[in-house]
Amino acid sequence: MSICGAVIVPHPPILLPEIGRGQERKIEATAAAYRTAARAVADWQPETLVITSPHATLYADYFHISPGKGASGSMAAFGAPGVRFSVKYDAAMRETLIHLAQKKGLQTGTLGERDPHLDHGTMIPLYFLREAGVKCPIVRIGLSGFSPLEHYQLGQCIAGAAESLHRRVAVIASGDLSHKLKDDGPYGFAAEGPVFDKQVTEAMASGDFLRMLTFDPSFCNRAAECGLRSFQILAGTLDGQAVQSRLYSYEGTFGVGYAVAVFVPTGPDESRCFAEQYRAVEQQRLAHQKSAEDPWVRLARLSLETYVRTGKRLASLPAALPQEMTNQRAGVFVSLHLCGQLRGCIGTVGPTTSSIAEEIARNAVSAGTQDPRFPAVRPEELDRIEYSVDVLGPAEPISSPSELDVKRYGVIVSCNGRCGLLLPNLDGIDTVEEQIDIARKKGGISPREPYTLERFEVVRHT
Repeated sequence: MSICGAVIVPHPPILLPEIGRGQERKIEATAAAYRTAARAVADWQPETLVITSPHATLYADYFHISPGKGASGSMAAFGAPGVRFSVKYDAAMRETLIHLAQKKGLQTGTLGERDPHLDHGTMIPLYFLREAGVKCPIVRIGLSGFSPLEHYQLGQCIAGAAESLHRRVAVIASGDLSHKLKDDGPYGFAAEGPVFDKQVTEAMASGDFLRMLTFDPSFCNRAAECGLRSFQILAGTLDGQAVQSRLYSYEGTFGVGYAVAVFVPTGPDESRCFAEQYRAVEQQRLAHQKSAEDPWVRLARLSLETYVRTGKRLASLPAALPQEMTNQRAGVFVSLHLCGQLRGCIGTVGPTTSSIAEEIARNAVSAGTQDPRFPAVRPEELDRIEYSVDVLGPAEPISSPSELDVKRYGVIVSCNGRCGLLLPNLDGIDTVEEQIDIARKKGGISPREPYTLERFEVVRHT
C-alpha cells in the first residue's frame, strides 16, 4: 500500500476558535468539512502524513523538504501562543523521496531552511488532524517556482517513496484559493478571483487533475491564488489511480476562497496518467503561441536562442523587418516568463542603439543572461520561454500619483541620481501605490527620501 488517500484543505488562522473568537462561526461550513476530512484521514490509519504548504520554505528553483528529527511551532503570531504543535519527521520517507526526486531530475532536498518552526499552513491542518486522533510522523514540503509538471512529478515521487517503504501515507495539500473575491476583503477584488475558484472547485469535485495542471499562469496570478501548486503535487501522488473525489465545502466569506475536498484511490486507471497528457497540451499551447508572435517578439526569441545555443550574438538583423523597427529609436524592455514566473527582464529607458530592432536584439540577450535575479537561461529552457517586448514612449514628469494609471502608464521614481522603473499593466500590481512602492525599492530609494515621478506609455508585443 502507498497513498491511502489525499485531502485539500485551507489554512485561515481565523478558523481556529482560539484565534477567531467568534468570527470562525462565519465559516462554519469550512470547519465542519475540515472535521469530516480529518476523520476520513483517521479512518485511513496512515503511518505518515505528507503535508505540502505554501508557507513552508519556498524557493523558485528548489523543492525544500524540512530537515531534522522534528519541529515545533505555535500560533503566537496570530494571538494564540497557547496553540502549539510538535511533530516528528519521517526521516526514512524524506530521504527516499529526495533520492527518487533527484533521480527524476527534480531539484529537491533539505538545504536552505530559513526557519525551522512549523508554519501556519502546516499547523492548521494539524489542529484538526490531532483533534481527530491522527498523530503519526510527517514530511513537510514547500512549493516552488517550477512548472505544474514538476510539481506533479514530485507527487509521483511521494507515491513512489511510500510504495518503496511500504508506508500507508496520507497526503495533505494545504492551500487557499483566490485571495481577491471581494472589494472589502483584505486583498481587494479581481474579476478572475471568483472565476478561478469556480473552475478549481469544479476540478476538485470531479477529480479532473489535468485541469489543475493547465490553468493559465497569468490568469492564476491575477486571481491571486494560493494553493494550486499544492494541489498539483497531490494530483501527482494519485497518478494512474482512479479516485473517488468529493468536494465537501467551499466558502469565500472573508474575500478568500476556502475549499475542503477528499480523494480516495479506488484502483489502477491508465487513463489518469496525466504527465504525458499535460506535456501534449503544453506543447500545443506553446506552438500556437509561437505561431502568433509578431516580428518584435520573434526577433527577441531569435536573438536569445542564437546566443544561448552558439555563444554569439546575431551577426545581422533578419530581413524584411517592419520599417518602424529599423527606422525608429526607442527604449525597449524584454521580459521572459517560464511556467508563469518571471525568468528575466532587462531594458533601456531610452534608446542606446541605432534602431528599435537592435535594442530588442541586445536587450533580449541581456534579459536571458544578465538579470542578476536569475541564473542565465539554459538551452533546455528555450522552447518553454514566453516573451514580451515593451517599446517605451517618452517619459514625462508628473506632479502627483493621481496622474498615474497602473494599466496605462509605467512609472519612473528618481532621487539624487538613483531611479527605479516599473512597466504598466503587470499581473498582481493593482494600485498606483503598489506601482510606486515597487519602483522606489528597485531604485534603492527609501520611503523617507523625497523623489520625483515620471510616467510613460508602452506598446506591448506578446
